[in-house]
Amino acid sequence: MELLRIVIADDHRLFREGVRSLLSSLANVEVVGEAANGDDAVALAETAQPDVVLMDIQMPGLNGIEATRRILAANPRAGIIVLTMFDDDDSVFAAMRAGARGYLLKGADQAELVRAITAVGSGEALFSPAIAKRLIAFFTGLQNETAAQIAFPELTDREREVLDLIAGGLNNTEIAQRLFLSGKTVRNHVSNIFSKLQVADRAQAIVRAREAGLGQDKRRPG
Repeated sequence: MELLRIVIADDHRLFREGVRSLLSSLANVEVVGEAANGDDAVALAETAQPDVVLMDIQMPGLNGIEATRRILAANPRAGIIVLTMFDDDDSVFAAMRAGARGYLLKGADQAELVRAITAVGSGEALFSPAIAKRLIAFFTGLQNETAAQIAFPELTDREREVLDLIAGGLNNTEIAQRLFLSGKTVRNHVSNIFSKLQVADRAQAIVRAREAGLGQDKRRPG
């Protein structure tokens, strides 16, 4: 297997040393440099021309997201794997928009890190299981929202949201709890939905919604 050149960018020296030690036993990986902030990561990536950069997000000076953008602007072939403690949507999608092809949480074991490095080093993308589930949920939600907008343009955004939950099997009380609305407000939304869709009852509304691709089961397990 072709040797993969790695740069580690993280402001915690002990963490960098730990990752370097983790990778030292791998025959096909060479750590060619370390950076303690985003500016140094950009400069090092330009001189060392790594195949993969392990990039923290929160660092002094230039943060990891902007450093990712700058590295890829200069060298689009570089593979950036964000390696961070942050698993919130804003951080995940900011990293993706910047061009990162991997996203792992600190605490990932050696096998998971090696899989990501190997995948990204060969031009693929790889996200930790927790992040992958978050991405799937996000894009599934986008698909459902788009389907509702196309199929039911007469509904308001809130009414489409309520209809999606109805089709997902939730009753009015559960919808009120999920959307932090009063029971009366939910009943009003449901009445408006029935009127606009010209359906007589909940069963007919569910049929219409599911025909439009809505209604993934919204009930929480347990």
